[in-house]
Amino acid sequence: MRTTVGIIGAGPAGLLLARLLHNAGIDAVVLESRDRSYVERRQRAGILEQGTADVLRAAGAGERMDREGLRHDGIELRFDRRRHRVDFPALTGGRSVMVYAQTEVCKDLIALQLEEGGPLLFEAEALAVEDAGTDAPRVRFRREGREDVLECEYVVGCDGFWGVARKAIPAELTQVFERTYPFGWLGILADVPPSHDELVYARHDRGFALLSMRSPAVSRLYLQVPDGTDAGTWSDEEIWDELERRFETDDDWRLERGPITQKSVTPMRSYVHEPMRHGRLFLAGDAAHIVPPTGAKGLNLAVGDVVTFARALTHQQETGSPELLDAYSATCLRRVWQAERFSYDMTVLLHRAPAATAFEDRLQLARLERIASSRAAETDLAEAYTGFPFG
Repeated sequence: MRTTVGIIGAGPAGLLLARLLHNAGIDAVVLESRDRSYVERRQRAGILEQGTADVLRAAGAGERMDREGLRHDGIELRFDRRRHRVDFPALTGGRSVMVYAQTEVCKDLIALQLEEGGPLLFEAEALAVEDAGTDAPRVRFRREGREDVLECEYVVGCDGFWGVARKAIPAELTQVFERTYPFGWLGILADVPPSHDELVYARHDRGFALLSMRSPAVSRLYLQVPDGTDAGTWSDEEIWDELERRFETDDDWRLERGPITQKSVTPMRSYVHEPMRHGRLFLAGDAAHIVPPTGAKGLNLAVGDVVTFARALTHQQETGSPELLDAYSATCLRRVWQAERFSYDMTVLLHRAPAATAFEDRLQLARLERIASSRAAETDLAEAYTGFPFG
């Protein structure tokens, strides 16, 4: 097989890139190791920045998002039994975010790709990226029990942290920056309408909690738990009781309970691989960087990467200049590090470290008081949360 761009991974990044290239008249082949059903059921992020929502609309993939997604114009911070709302449009010149699950983004992009785009091969396991440093990179893959080769002009690795793309970059050319956190998130899906119409981020002496949602009828909630926690050791009643404690306020707000349909624990880490490009191989999304989920940046960073690549390749095709492709890694990393900074700040602001002192507790409260009382501090949070510019 031969194509201009070989895309490894049919998550939202790989699928969106295929759509952007299709709209630009550039052919691509997408290889995905899992079957279609798995990709469309894979639960991940659910917050789309303003820029991500705009890109999906411009790509022709925004119709169902605009019909079924939930536009949010703010978040609520809870601390010391008090509530403070951050008004995004008032602080950012009109920007907001959209609650629309990654599974739904993938469904929309898969339908478009199969109807209008180039080949999307499910159950096609990428085995290696070869000759990445040359003008003719190849992706060796296995499908239906047979090995094959996809010959490309460019390869984009959207295959996540455990994928093969990053392994094709020589170790002596790379730098890795990472941090692991001594806690994780116990997350649940529950068949109960959300108890608040916007996301609630709660800082509590017992640990962080987050109230989110997947739809008007399905709640998504999280609890800070020690690293290595087994979700099965928490009963449903214990989870609801602990959520209730951490969201407590001095007014009459109440947490609504319902049947828990799913529970899991997400570890917390920060990770950046530099560079994000080697020869004709480009990394995007979790293949290059991971953020703790506190800042809702993971999916949005991946979108920024593929938008940057699509623009750069289109520029090269139209002008013959490789300038933007050559700048891909540096361009993406500027945005990546701002998102890493914001996600780290939100994490240490709201989570209680296992060995936290009374002094550190008071500093957290002082920082939250600053956001609640200073328009400048509040604006900084709102601008970062609603999204950094693409490129």
